[in-house]
Amino acid sequence: MAHFAGRATILRPGVILGPGEYVGRLPWWLSRCERGGTILAPGRPGQQIQPADVRDVAEFALTAPPGTYNVAAPRGRDTMSDLLAACLHVTGNGGHFAWAGDDLLKRHGVREWTELPLWRATKGTWAVDSARAQKAGLQCRPLADTVVDTWAWLEAGDGPVAHPRWDDHGISPAKEQELLHFLQS
Repeated sequence: MAHFAGRATILRPGVILGPGEYVGRLPWWLSRCERGGTILAPGRPGQQIQPADVRDVAEFALTAPPGTYNVAAPRGRDTMSDLLAACLHVTGNGGHFAWAGDDLLKRHGVREWTELPLWRATKGTWAVDSARAQKAGLQCRPLADTVVDTWAWLEAGDGPVAHPRWDDHGISPAKEQELLHFLQS
Protein backbone atom coordinates (compact mmCIF):
# COMPACT_ATOMS: atom_id res chain seq x y z
CA MET A 1 0.00 0.00 0.00
CA ALA A 2 2.89 2.36 0.73
CA HIS A 3 3.81 2.12 -2.96
CA PHE A 4 0.55 3.91 -3.87
CA ALA A 5 0.63 6.50 -1.09
CA GLY A 6 -0.25 9.91 -2.45
CA ARG A 7 -1.27 8.51 -5.85
CA ALA A 8 -4.36 6.42 -5.14
CA THR A 9 -7.94 7.65 -5.03
CA ILE A 10 -10.18 5.69 -2.69
CA LEU A 11 -13.91 6.34 -2.75
CA ARG A 12 -16.12 5.21 0.11
CA PRO A 13 -19.61 5.68 -1.32
CA GLY A 14 -22.75 5.70 0.74
CA VAL A 15 -26.11 5.00 -0.88
CA ILE A 16 -26.09 5.50 -4.64
CA LEU A 17 -29.38 6.09 -6.46
CA GLY A 18 -30.37 7.14 -9.96
CA PRO A 19 -30.93 5.91 -13.49
CA GLY A 20 -29.38 2.49 -13.89
CA GLU A 21 -29.76 1.52 -10.25
CA TYR A 22 -29.78 -2.25 -10.04
CA VAL A 23 -30.37 -2.58 -6.29
CA GLY A 24 -33.98 -1.42 -6.51
CA ARG A 25 -34.36 1.02 -3.61
CA LEU A 26 -35.57 4.11 -5.47
CA PRO A 27 -37.44 2.09 -8.12
CA TRP A 28 -39.36 0.34 -5.33
CA TRP A 29 -40.43 3.66 -3.80
CA LEU A 30 -41.42 5.00 -7.22
CA SER A 31 -43.48 1.89 -7.91
CA ARG A 32 -45.15 2.10 -4.50
CA CYS A 33 -45.98 5.79 -4.94
CA GLU A 34 -47.37 5.09 -8.40
CA ARG A 35 -49.98 2.80 -6.81
CA GLY A 36 -51.10 5.72 -4.61
CA GLY A 37 -53.44 5.42 -1.64
CA THR A 38 -52.13 5.52 1.89
CA ILE A 39 -48.41 4.78 1.86
CA LEU A 40 -46.54 3.57 4.93
CA ALA A 41 -43.62 5.95 5.43
CA PRO A 42 -40.76 5.02 7.75
CA GLY A 43 -39.46 6.93 10.73
CA ARG A 44 -39.81 10.70 10.89
CA PRO A 45 -40.48 12.97 7.91
CA GLY A 46 -37.46 15.09 8.87
CA GLN A 47 -35.05 12.16 9.03
CA GLN A 48 -31.90 13.21 7.21
CA ILE A 49 -30.75 11.04 4.30
CA GLN A 50 -27.66 11.38 2.08
CA PRO A 51 -28.02 9.41 -1.15
CA ALA A 52 -25.81 10.46 -4.03
CA ASP A 53 -26.74 10.27 -7.70
CA VAL A 54 -24.80 7.62 -9.59
CA ARG A 55 -23.89 10.15 -12.28
CA ASP A 56 -22.33 12.47 -9.69
CA VAL A 57 -20.37 9.60 -8.15
CA ALA A 58 -19.11 8.57 -11.61
CA GLU A 59 -18.05 12.13 -12.45
CA PHE A 60 -16.21 12.44 -9.15
CA ALA A 61 -14.52 9.06 -9.65
CA LEU A 62 -13.09 10.34 -12.93
CA THR A 63 -11.93 13.71 -11.63
CA ALA A 64 -11.06 13.28 -7.93
CA PRO A 65 -7.50 13.99 -6.90
CA PRO A 66 -5.61 11.31 -4.97
CA GLY A 67 -6.95 10.76 -1.48
CA THR A 68 -9.65 8.97 0.45
CA TYR A 69 -13.19 10.34 0.27
CA ASN A 70 -16.60 9.63 1.78
CA VAL A 71 -18.96 10.05 -1.15
CA ALA A 72 -22.44 11.13 -0.07
CA ALA A 73 -24.75 14.09 -0.48
CA PRO A 74 -24.13 16.93 1.99
CA ARG A 75 -25.39 16.41 5.53
CA GLY A 76 -28.63 18.17 6.34
CA ARG A 77 -29.68 18.78 2.74
CA ASP A 78 -32.30 16.05 2.16
CA THR A 79 -34.88 14.23 4.25
CA MET A 80 -36.92 11.07 3.86
CA SER A 81 -39.95 13.30 3.36
CA ASP A 82 -38.18 15.11 0.50
CA LEU A 83 -37.49 11.78 -1.20
CA LEU A 84 -40.98 10.38 -0.79
CA ALA A 85 -42.71 13.63 -1.77
CA ALA A 86 -40.61 13.74 -4.95
CA CYS A 87 -41.58 10.12 -5.73
CA LEU A 88 -45.26 10.89 -5.21
CA HIS A 89 -45.05 14.06 -7.31
CA VAL A 90 -43.25 12.50 -10.29
CA THR A 91 -45.57 9.49 -10.46
CA GLY A 92 -48.56 11.81 -10.57
CA ASN A 93 -50.66 10.07 -7.97
CA GLY A 94 -52.68 11.54 -5.16
CA GLY A 95 -51.45 9.25 -2.45
CA HIS A 96 -50.54 10.37 1.03
CA PHE A 97 -48.14 9.19 3.69
CA ALA A 98 -48.80 7.64 7.08
CA TRP A 99 -45.60 8.02 9.06
CA ALA A 100 -44.71 5.18 11.41
CA GLY A 101 -42.04 5.72 14.04
CA ASP A 102 -38.92 3.61 14.32
CA ASP A 103 -40.07 1.87 17.50
CA LEU A 104 -43.39 0.83 15.99
CA LEU A 105 -41.74 -0.53 12.86
CA LYS A 106 -39.20 -2.47 14.89
CA ARG A 107 -41.90 -3.88 17.19
CA HIS A 108 -43.72 -5.20 14.13
CA GLY A 109 -40.59 -6.81 12.70
CA VAL A 110 -40.12 -4.51 9.71
CA ARG A 111 -36.65 -5.17 8.34
CA GLU A 112 -34.54 -2.03 8.19
CA TRP A 113 -33.05 -1.07 4.85
CA THR A 114 -35.05 -3.56 2.79
CA GLU A 115 -38.76 -3.79 3.62
CA LEU A 116 -38.95 0.01 3.61
CA PRO A 117 -35.92 0.83 1.47
CA LEU A 118 -33.51 3.43 2.83
CA TRP A 119 -35.05 3.32 6.32
CA ARG A 120 -32.42 2.88 9.02
CA ALA A 121 -33.04 3.61 12.67
CA THR A 122 -29.37 3.16 13.53
CA LYS A 123 -27.70 6.41 14.52
CA GLY A 124 -24.93 7.45 12.17
CA THR A 125 -26.24 5.75 9.05
CA TRP A 126 -27.12 9.10 7.53
CA ALA A 127 -24.42 11.17 9.22
CA VAL A 128 -21.57 10.79 6.76
CA ASP A 129 -19.07 13.63 6.60
CA SER A 130 -18.49 14.14 2.89
CA ALA A 131 -17.04 17.65 3.17
CA ARG A 132 -13.60 16.50 2.00
CA ALA A 133 -15.09 15.05 -1.20
CA GLN A 134 -17.09 18.22 -1.77
CA LYS A 135 -13.95 20.34 -1.38
CA ALA A 136 -12.26 18.05 -3.92
CA GLY A 137 -15.04 18.63 -6.46
CA LEU A 138 -17.94 16.31 -5.64
CA GLN A 139 -21.12 18.05 -6.71
CA CYS A 140 -24.38 16.36 -5.82
CA ARG A 141 -27.41 17.30 -7.89
CA PRO A 142 -30.73 17.89 -6.13
CA LEU A 143 -32.41 14.71 -4.93
CA ALA A 144 -35.60 15.67 -6.78
CA ASP A 145 -33.63 15.63 -10.07
CA THR A 146 -32.42 12.11 -9.33
CA VAL A 147 -36.00 11.01 -8.66
CA VAL A 148 -37.33 12.62 -11.87
CA ASP A 149 -34.56 11.15 -14.01
CA THR A 150 -34.92 7.68 -12.48
CA TRP A 151 -38.66 7.74 -13.15
CA ALA A 152 -38.03 8.80 -16.77
CA TRP A 153 -35.52 5.96 -17.15
CA LEU A 154 -38.02 3.43 -15.79
CA GLU A 155 -40.88 4.84 -17.89
CA ALA A 156 -38.74 4.61 -21.04
CA GLY A 157 -38.48 0.87 -20.49
CA ASP A 158 -34.76 1.02 -19.81
CA GLY A 159 -35.19 -0.88 -16.57
CA PRO A 160 -32.37 -2.42 -14.66
CA VAL A 161 -30.85 -5.78 -15.31
CA ALA A 162 -32.30 -8.63 -13.30
CA HIS A 163 -30.59 -8.84 -9.96
CA PRO A 164 -31.34 -10.99 -6.88
CA ARG A 165 -31.32 -7.96 -4.56
CA TRP A 166 -34.58 -6.71 -6.15
CA ASP A 167 -36.43 -9.46 -4.33
CA ASP A 168 -35.09 -8.13 -1.01
CA HIS A 169 -36.80 -4.76 -1.30
CA GLY A 170 -40.29 -3.78 -0.37
CA ILE A 171 -42.84 -4.55 2.26
CA SER A 172 -45.64 -6.87 1.24
CA PRO A 173 -48.98 -5.16 0.60
CA ALA A 174 -50.56 -7.30 3.34
CA LYS A 175 -47.98 -6.30 5.95
CA GLU A 176 -48.23 -2.65 4.90
CA GLN A 177 -52.02 -2.75 5.30
CA GLU A 178 -51.69 -4.40 8.70
CA LEU A 179 -49.37 -1.62 9.89
CA LEU A 180 -51.55 1.10 8.39
CA HIS A 181 -54.57 -0.36 10.19
CA PHE A 182 -52.58 -0.38 13.42
CA LEU A 183 -51.63 3.30 12.91
CA GLN A 184 -55.25 4.28 12.32
CA SER A 185 -56.62 2.49 15.37
